[in-house]
Amino acid sequence: MPDSPISATPYDVLGVPPTATDDELRKAYRRMLRQSHPDTGGDAALFVAVQQAWERVGTPTDRAIYDRGGSGSSSAPHASWATPGSRPRQDTRPRAKAYGHPGGWRRQRFLGMMREWVGRGTDIDDPYDPTLVRRAPQEIRHTLADALAEEATATMLADLGIGWTVWHDVATGAPEEKIDHVVLGPTGLYAILSEDFGEPVRVKRGELIGAAVGDHRPMHELGARAKTLTRSMRVRFTALVIVLPDDHLGEPIVDLGPLRGAATVAVRRSVLPGFLRNGLQGLDLVDGTQLFDVRTKLQAGIHFV
Repeated sequence: MPDSPISATPYDVLGVPPTATDDELRKAYRRMLRQSHPDTGGDAALFVAVQQAWERVGTPTDRAIYDRGGSGSSSAPHASWATPGSRPRQDTRPRAKAYGHPGGWRRQRFLGMMREWVGRGTDIDDPYDPTLVRRAPQEIRHTLADALAEEATATMLADLGIGWTVWHDVATGAPEEKIDHVVLGPTGLYAILSEDFGEPVRVKRGELIGAAVGDHRPMHELGARAKTLTRSMRVRFTALVIVLPDDHLGEPIVDLGPLRGAATVAVRRSVLPGFLRNGLQGLDLVDGTQLFDVRTKLQAGIHFV
């Protein structure tokens, strides 16, 4: 199970409350194994999730670690959801030029929502405490999950190297209508959303669908936001891209078809740099003069949320 604020907890997967006794937890595990076993007509993905859930909380030691905010494995401590501090670079390769604060708007929104949920006047020692976050309403957890997704994508984009420029948290109207990342490089201009719905999604008629997606139309919404920049700055996007956690998309790259003259694509996060460097099949590289002109327009016209 991915370590995301929006993901189902081991208790959710096993169908018991976090207060369940060890005996109740064990019985739930055995029951879910029988129900989900593929040999008896069960769901193979759920069968795997049940086993992963048990690995995280199946022993008193692992359960105590998980309940304190750990990963549920004594050998793999929980990765903090707090704002990442500055870390020394491990290499000296040139990085893409970047502007804006990836995930910054969503983190501020998350903190505000947490204060409202806990209650004004109540001190929160650590708003990123996993035990507290896991109890929060889904909207709050989803906001933090998306902030983390934006930060993870920004890390991948930084490694594109020299010749690439990235703008994060780009305003197109109301703050919630922002574009997470606008990326310009030798293969074109890209508008990117970083999403984490907490579970795998499917593709149907050029859109992402799934129980966690609900009534939202992520690609349609990205297209509308990109159109705002196209009109205001007279630039043309090569592709609209939605980036998802690797295990949330069935294939590394999924073509969703054209939208308003741009290609639309859903990609796994790990393949994003390669996708951008290789560009879209059949399109020529952007020459230096074009890059300079588009970069100048963007630099002058982009505003941040």
